Amino acid sequence: MTEELAGRVAIVTGGAGAFGRATAEQFVREGARVVLADVDADAGARAAADLGSSVAFQPTDVADADQVQRLVDTTVDRFGGLDIMFNNAGVGGSFQRLLQDDLADFDRVMAVNVYGVMIGTQRAARHMADHGGGVIINTTSIGGINAGAGVTTYRLSKAAIIHFTRCAAIELAEHSIRVNCIAPAHIPTAINANYDQAEIVRLMQPLQRVGSPADVANAVLYLASDRAAQITGVVLPVDGGTTAGPPAGRGREVLSRATGRR
Repeated sequence: MTEELAGRVAIVTGGAGAFGRATAEQFVREGARVVLADVDADAGARAAADLGSSVAFQPTDVADADQVQRLVDTTVDRFGGLDIMFNNAGVGGSFQRLLQDDLADFDRVMAVNVYGVMIGTQRAARHMADHGGGVIINTTSIGGINAGAGVTTYRLSKAAIIHFTRCAAIELAEHSIRVNCIAPAHIPTAINANYDQAEIVRLMQPLQRVGSPADVANAVLYLASDRAAQITGVVLPVDGGTTAGPPAGRGREVLSRATGRR
């Protein structure tokens, strides 16, 4: 433990979920005080209790601007400031293909995944701009980087987060606020529980290793720390090389089928 975040205060939305909780644990180990936010009050309160006196819980629906403002105000009142905002809360979407999708989930997915990130960034940045700056980190997905079939609304929302992050990074830089995002992939969570992540890794990921929430937390810690002091407006994939291309063996297999060679 190096206490890279000693004396700093962070908010982690979606704090009861896999990425949120792992990140909160990492932040606490590095000396930060953390407020977890989640719509699941029971799970959020349990997570905060498990992590000790440096962690508090505030029930929050990130799609509600008043609740997000209350989250920021509560954090400042409880711990004396706000230095790091991890806009991590998100929901999945319909798994239907486009022609069969009734888009009934569109409003909620966009409200949580896009508006929630926007309002979280805005309300945190208003405090940070008046108190010497800070760091904002948003969770996107490789679904927002790579095009694909299915889960259309989710992909759209995650792509919007990337563009918003870059725009916010430019706009908030004058206030010494850095804004970046992480793009996890093929890491088991509640959202992708219906998929065999090990098989997906075998077929799609060059690094033949199934990632964990701790891998995401390490990436977030890096972006939150002074090690990333010159980094803003970037998308950091935590994907075992998936966005770079398919595994070498998979590429040879596809090529051999296309050419008829073995």
